[in-house]
Amino acid sequence: MYFQLISLTQPGGSTTVDDVSTADIEWLNTAETARRLGVTPRTLYRFIDDGQLPAYRFGRVIRLKETEVEEFIERCRIQPGTLDVTTPAPQHDLSDV
Repeated sequence: MYFQLISLTQPGGSTTVDDVSTADIEWLNTAETARRLGVTPRTLYRFIDDGQLPAYRFGRVIRLKETEVEEFIERCRIQPGTLDVTTPAPQHDLSDV
């Protein structure tokens, strides 16, 4: 199946038409995506709802592009030297005990 994507610019601007094959897209369902990310489906839906991860609704099902999931994973990568591993020790006030 092929679709034509039409990009319009401002009035008087140019119009571009691209042919896109859906056969070129690898779709993942939400269960598979959550499994790949190592998160619960609820967390996955939060990523989608917050706009962090694009998703597509086809009728009643939600699908994600495998390439966009891979890009999301790369965006979440922690750069060396940026992780603050020093966490303060919990403060307990034992005078009230």
